[in-house]
Amino acid sequence: MTALKATTASKSRRRAVTVAALAAGAVLALSGCGAGQVSQTATQVAAVNGNSANVGSIALRDVRFLVPPTEEYNNAKGGKAVLAFSAVNLNDSKADELVAINSDLGQVKLAEKVEIKPSSTVVADKPTAKDAAQAAAVGQQNAGENPENKSADPAAKPILVEVTGLTKDITPGLTYPLTFVFKEGGTVVVNVPVDAGPNNPRQEPPKQGHKGGE
Repeated sequence: MTALKATTASKSRRRAVTVAALAAGAVLALSGCGAGQVSQTATQVAAVNGNSANVGSIALRDVRFLVPPTEEYNNAKGGKAVLAFSAVNLNDSKADELVAINSDLGQVKLAEKVEIKPSSTVVADKPTAKDAAQAAAVGQQNAGENPENKSADPAAKPILVEVTGLTKDITPGLTYPLTFVFKEGGTVVVNVPVDAGPNNPRQEPPKQGHKGGE
């Protein structure tokens, strides 16, 4: 091979290596720009304050202790608290029944027999007319998470579930295990938080992005 040909081949190889390096750098820059971003769906959180669980055909949604609604329910040791939740029966033909709720916080009292009819929702909340409408709306929202879209009866009065003789204070920011016992579905333990209340809504994480040109 002549010196001229060798020099030309060497230059061609150098140009090929340079082009490949520039292409690789562009790929890394593009991937780096997107690496710090979090998709909107990945940062979305539920609009409710409570916890959720599934057992058998029952979907428990928005399970929480209410912030003290009255002096009677003060959430303090020795006092009483109100438990709120929506229980959705996803079975189209078979009813279920909430037999008991067990907790070392105190005695959980169900005000009545809690039967959950097929394709329906039972809501536990403060038993007032205003709260009944709000509870039904929450039940419909939570049931919307399920493909069957079972919903509560807007005219239904929510049941009252009390925890009496509290063995400790129920404090916001902590969770308390409660065991739900269903006649057909079985048992499930739910770590129950305290409702954040209207003045402390759940905050979504800030959206992350990148500056233009990066």
